[in-house]
Amino acid sequence: MERDRLAAFSDGVIAVIITIMVLDLKVPHGTTLAALQTSAPTFVSYILSFIYVAIYWNNHHHFFQLVPHVTGGMLWANLHLLFWLSLIPFATAWLGTNHTAAIPTALYGVSLLMAAMAWYLLQTVIVRAQGSKSALSQAIGRDLKGKLSPLLYALGILLAFVSPVLADALYALVAVLWLVPDRRIEAALKS
Repeated sequence: MERDRLAAFSDGVIAVIITIMVLDLKVPHGTTLAALQTSAPTFVSYILSFIYVAIYWNNHHHFFQLVPHVTGGMLWANLHLLFWLSLIPFATAWLGTNHTAAIPTALYGVSLLMAAMAWYLLQTVIVRAQGSKSALSQAIGRDLKGKLSPLLYALGILLAFVSPVLADALYALVAVLWLVPDRRIEAALKS
């Protein structure tokens, strides 16, 4: 199978995910700043989730430029990733309306953790199919961010039961780590 078909399908699913999240934003009842302030937690959770989904889309785009041929295993691993990404709108909505509650904050972290684990699985399936000498394998290298992120998500999930605000800050920190596209992938594309 050609990678372009997988990428186009993934792009469509990710576009739907973002659309679902934005449709969950409700217009405040009233015309004052105080009315707008009541929507702030929902809006902030939307921003963070939009950033996460955008990071996955951006990295997915770069990633698959280094994949010349797609196997059945890659298709299933990609669907696994899309499944976990598709749960982010639900977790975002629940977090936005219950931003100081432990369970919604922890569930949000679980959705991020599972997407990260699915990304790692996809990466592993591709590298196994292409071999350890492939451009993608060489570009990934030790993948410190990829290994650190699930640990930080797990810590955030536990922290949600102590301080949901600190857990949210930790989730935001991981997003900041990933905002800059991986230069190793871009360098591999140029060579």
